[in-house]
Amino acid sequence: MVKITILDGYVDEPTCLGVPPYISPYPRYIAGAIIDADPHATISYTTIDQVRNSKSKDALSKSDIIIIIAGNSVPGRYLSGFPLSPKELPPLLNSMPHPFKILCGPAAKYGFGMQGGKKTKSITSIENLFDALIKGDPEIVIHEFIKNGYKLDGISLSTKRENAQKSGKFAIKGSNIVSLHPLFPDFLIAEIETYRGCHRSISINGSCSFCSEFDKGAPDFRPINDIIYEIKALYDCGIKHFRLGNQPCIFSYMAKDMNDDCPTPNPDAILKLFKGIRTIAPNLKTLHIDNANPMVLARFPKECREIAKTIVKYHTSGDVAAIGMESADPIVIKKNNLKASPDEVLSAIRLLNEVGSKRGANGMPELLPGLNFISGLIGESKNTFKLNYNFLKTVLDEGLMLRRINLRQVMPIQYTSLFKTESKFINKHRYEFQKFKKLIRETIDQPMLKRVIPEGTVLKSVLMEKHDGNTTFGRQMGTYPILIGVPGKFPLHQFITVKVTDYGYRSITAVPYPLDINTANRDTIEAISGIGKKRAIRILANRPFKNENEILEAIDDKLVGLKLLEFCKIGDL
Repeated sequence: MVKITILDGYVDEPTCLGVPPYISPYPRYIAGAIIDADPHATISYTTIDQVRNSKSKDALSKSDIIIIIAGNSVPGRYLSGFPLSPKELPPLLNSMPHPFKILCGPAAKYGFGMQGGKKTKSITSIENLFDALIKGDPEIVIHEFIKNGYKLDGISLSTKRENAQKSGKFAIKGSNIVSLHPLFPDFLIAEIETYRGCHRSISINGSCSFCSEFDKGAPDFRPINDIIYEIKALYDCGIKHFRLGNQPCIFSYMAKDMNDDCPTPNPDAILKLFKGIRTIAPNLKTLHIDNANPMVLARFPKECREIAKTIVKYHTSGDVAAIGMESADPIVIKKNNLKASPDEVLSAIRLLNEVGSKRGANGMPELLPGLNFISGLIGESKNTFKLNYNFLKTVLDEGLMLRRINLRQVMPIQYTSLFKTESKFINKHRYEFQKFKKLIRETIDQPMLKRVIPEGTVLKSVLMEKHDGNTTFGRQMGTYPILIGVPGKFPLHQFITVKVTDYGYRSITAVPYPLDINTANRDTIEAISGIGKKRAIRILANRPFKNENEILEAIDDKLVGLKLLEFCKIGDL
């Protein structure tokens, strides 16, 4: 009986996220491929964070085969886990000479992407640690490897799947692997693939200069029932949080005319998909999306408005459609073959605000756009940052809402046209980028955050994740959740309701709601607007309170006292 361990080093790609609290399709597909090829194999799953904590090194060393999934092809910031670094591999794998070692994921294809502003790092220095580097689709190669008697002879490590159905059965067979994740079941989000590949890789105008999606070829749509059956399998295992994130554009799922520069959306297909998901998983807690192509929304507003309404009807609130604008500079747009003009992006933002701005059950707006900007592209100049700022100022001045503004430096990836060209633009304007980033945080982000989540907003189901000093940080489950700092130390891995009191540039401060004024600590009480240190001490000195009048009598300002009562409860009242 062969013992196989899947080591999840986490992935972050333009269309796929597998950093906690997400689990990507990679380990699930690979597990399904192993089960299909050899039902008698013993499969283990562990994360790199468990290995770092020395909780699973013994299992690794006793394995016959170790399959490592790793690699970033976009830069990111993380709270609940951090992707595997190539520096971690030599000390780990050199101590385990016995297992057959396989590397797959973006790291095997393009190298390790460690940060924005730098090209992906070649794996030349560590490739001798592995017996196989899979540059194709891991589930397909591993399936052939096992069927070939666990031998590489005659196996191409670059083999890709023939069609989406090929991986569909693996997705269902490998669904149980999620039960081995340390965040299972309550705190884990399953990233779901709807299709792979980008229509721009086959369109006459070609793909964006920096993006790796072209390497996946023409769009390959998963059948609606395949997606639904996979979600049912995961739901039956205990997963309650899902994101349809593993695609370049959810609005283009099952689109027509994929050979055109802008495919025609298919509202009926998306209706069947979302309705089917809610039918087989009626008590799910999160159903979110990720990427949206602004060009599609701008050129097909009728169809996309219908799709957005479908999403809002069947999803869960607090959803974000991530729009890759990259730049508002016409020169940069042209030289990097970017997707949409600023006018088209603005049209997409207006459409999503029109349909999705209503506040939902968890306290957040139903569905808002998020914008991605990239610095370091070909043709960038100082004027680029002025144009980018002016665009965001227009959005703000129009009263529109953006759920997030992501500013990052490009990470040139092997095989992209940006990687092949002269890289003089990558860091040429690093100083300008930092100034631009600071300006956006101070003049755009915070006013936008106050618009999206006004003071006093009640946010439900906030997961407490991390202590930092005397503050507990948490987030709601889902796409690009807002970071919430709650003054005081609260138990981790529990969901609470909070009420917003203050703002950072990209985060908010909130207190548990309703706040038991007779048990709350001073730091928490001080966070309420108007209270401060002296009034908090006075409140503590006069506790316990029996009624609201006693609270008002302890506060020297009636208006501040009334504000406090908006956040509080007394005992079981």
